[in-house]
Amino acid sequence: MSIFQRIQTALRGLKPRVLYDALVYTYRRTRAEARWGRPPAPARTWQEPGPVRQVTPTARGALLQAERATLELTFLAPDLVRITYTPLDDAPPLPLPYAIARPETEWEPVAVTVTTGENTVQLQTAALVVNVDTQTARLALCDPAGQPLRRDRQVAFAVEGGVRHSTALAADERLFGLGEKATAWNRRGRRHTLWNTDPAGYAPGDEPINLNIPVYVGLIPGEGAPAAEGAAESGGAPLTYLVFYENPYRAELDLGAANPDVAEHTFQGGLLRYYVIAGPVPHLLERYTELTGRHRLPPLWLLGYQQSRWSYYPEARVRQLAQDFREHDVPCDAIHLDIHYMDGYRCFTWDRERFPDPAQLAADLRAQGIKLVTIIDPGIKQDAAYPVYQSGLAADAFCKLPDGKPFIGPVWPGECAFPDFTAPAARAWWGEQYQSLLSAGVAGFWNDMNEPSVFSSAKDKTEVTMPGVVRHSLDGRGGDHREAHNLYGMQMVRASTEGLLRLKPEQRPVVITRAGWAGVQRYATSWTADNQSTWESYRLTIPLVLGLGLSGLAFTGSDTGGFIGTCDGELFTRWIQLSAFMPFFRAHTEINSPDQEPWSYGEPYLTIVRRFIELRYELLPYLYTAVWQMTARGWPLVRPLWWDAPEQRHLWDVDDAFLCGDALLVAPVLEPGATGRAVTLPNGSWYDFWTNALVRSEGSCCPHQVFAPLETLPLFVRAGTVLPLGEIGPSVEQRPTQFLRLHLYPLPCDGEAESWLYEDAGEGFGYEQGEYRLNRFVMRRAGDRLAVTWERTGAYMPPYEHVELAVHGLPRLPEELRADGERYAFAEIDPRRRMGRAGLAPFETVELLL
Repeated sequence: MSIFQRIQTALRGLKPRVLYDALVYTYRRTRAEARWGRPPAPARTWQEPGPVRQVTPTARGALLQAERATLELTFLAPDLVRITYTPLDDAPPLPLPYAIARPETEWEPVAVTVTTGENTVQLQTAALVVNVDTQTARLALCDPAGQPLRRDRQVAFAVEGGVRHSTALAADERLFGLGEKATAWNRRGRRHTLWNTDPAGYAPGDEPINLNIPVYVGLIPGEGAPAAEGAAESGGAPLTYLVFYENPYRAELDLGAANPDVAEHTFQGGLLRYYVIAGPVPHLLERYTELTGRHRLPPLWLLGYQQSRWSYYPEARVRQLAQDFREHDVPCDAIHLDIHYMDGYRCFTWDRERFPDPAQLAADLRAQGIKLVTIIDPGIKQDAAYPVYQSGLAADAFCKLPDGKPFIGPVWPGECAFPDFTAPAARAWWGEQYQSLLSAGVAGFWNDMNEPSVFSSAKDKTEVTMPGVVRHSLDGRGGDHREAHNLYGMQMVRASTEGLLRLKPEQRPVVITRAGWAGVQRYATSWTADNQSTWESYRLTIPLVLGLGLSGLAFTGSDTGGFIGTCDGELFTRWIQLSAFMPFFRAHTEINSPDQEPWSYGEPYLTIVRRFIELRYELLPYLYTAVWQMTARGWPLVRPLWWDAPEQRHLWDVDDAFLCGDALLVAPVLEPGATGRAVTLPNGSWYDFWTNALVRSEGSCCPHQVFAPLETLPLFVRAGTVLPLGEIGPSVEQRPTQFLRLHLYPLPCDGEAESWLYEDAGEGFGYEQGEYRLNRFVMRRAGDRLAVTWERTGAYMPPYEHVELAVHGLPRLPEELRADGERYAFAEIDPRRRMGRAGLAPFETVELLL
């Protein structure tokens, strides 16, 4: 659906002037580009660096002087190298370090050996080797054993501006990442545009959409790997690397579309600066997020179920919604308010007819355990009587045209000015605006339309934004929207988060973004924007979230049930089952659509939906631990099946199932009317979550057939897991906390495995001063004896007093159970599910005789 069609659809609930404004803006945008823009060149003139003339070793690598450019190789770590080509003539400035959380001066020294040969300069560390061809200044990167990772085909600079970098692709190499892409999970074989775009709804294959990040992970089969498609095992460990291009300009990445053996990366401006990291995939994400930053620990309630639509109003409708959740006995932690809560869509205001007392509404909802989250767009209505607009003018906070006048463009309120979030003063001004909403009791903020989107009737959806000639501060350096566009959403949420931390420093900020760039995870979580209520869009959720996770943005999820169109009970139920295992769990739908709440479809759907939302709350201890891993190590919650087993090639192309944290494998049913599906399992032993049946996967390509009628979905637990579960309540804050339930999934044979549980207060920053508890469970099996030790670190004291121990997959009751030497009896057993339970006090060691 085009933006033009979308605006027409929305007119029933909006001012008719919106369509007129979109038509007029298209004309104004064209005039601005013609007046101040550079005329397009008929064809770009490309130059290569030429031969290397001089090599100068540096503390972290080397500086090479070529005929037409300098090449700087800088090792920030033994496995992380930064590569910068700078043309000698008309060199653009270095990219501003918006993506970088850890500058060069904060990295430990690296031992680098520089060796100059007849036609090659070699730089070597303990983990990476870079060879420079001195005739062309092209690079070849390999591991210390000489196995190739990346090899240049061309490095070139356009005289008119822009850079091009071509690299060779290995046979059977896979490429994953690039942020939010509505395309196949493996990005190879397609052409990708990196330009944040509001498509006003997207379908599978649409390109580009809202949130693009120039980073991808490469998997290359190891030596001796079988070429057959679907081969279960490789003949050698695969090579894995991550590449990040630090260039925010619009880019076209041809990853083997024109030539299957070549990846070509073309940026419309800026320098060629990129980073390469080598190592196992978990380490790649750990190192990349060390470079670009990691998510903050969100409040625990953000993991609860959330309900939204465009829009819930007036206040009575919101109160009734909260009451409906309690009457239907469905847990809920947040209600989101879309643009109709505002006065004429003016940001940071309330429509006092619809919401006469927002502070009282927020307080009453909070007493029920429900938080308010409000939408905020960047467009500030051009209105002399609007204090936010007037204060923005006084603060010189808005983007300008080259003639110095504020840029004005139409969005929901009509003609609007747009803050220049690349200016420090504008960011500070923007952060102050949240005071009124915080004072009203709003708990979280949803930053929308921040690609940025400006209403336009342009046929090219990538032009539904500011003109490229609009000026930005870029932190005092200056530049235009061609450079700042992809940075805009990221800098908006930066300003929002920094402002919230100043205004309410004791509270973890909640900011959700629709657009962003590399490093945006430092400031916000995200969602996958305006999807559709179709099975095709539902199936796209997994590759979308996987791609974002491998791009550093790990806390995300889709609009459950789909945003555009009409969902039915079966699709909504299956989508709820999937979303229960995603970081962000929200149902949302568009204006004029039917209700899309858990009870909207009647029975049997309500009972099933309620059970999976309850399961989400039971899983909170486990999910919060995975969130802690995300903040501590950069690991996504939603992981590809090959996350810790990349040598298993039969997993590489699986995009219809995923790992949720360390121990759970989720394989949603993705077809209408289906009562089962085939599941490809990683090698090893897995327990069916519902039946406790033990399934062994030993490298077979044959998938496991699972019966999964509507009331369930295929869900497996890794053998050797201690799975922590909590109790169910109407919200995170109101759930009982007397018990911790530890579920043991025994190793089927002798061995050892570890599991983790992270605990803190769920709000505030006490964990930064040690007010947390990190629990490590080590399971050991020797013959018929199973032992679990429980190690604890940290000062936080959790509220539970009792532990319920459940052991799964038992052929019979254990003959003996001892906790810290004291003997206990199992209180009950479920023979059908082969499970036994016992109640204990928190322990140091339990031992079972199976």
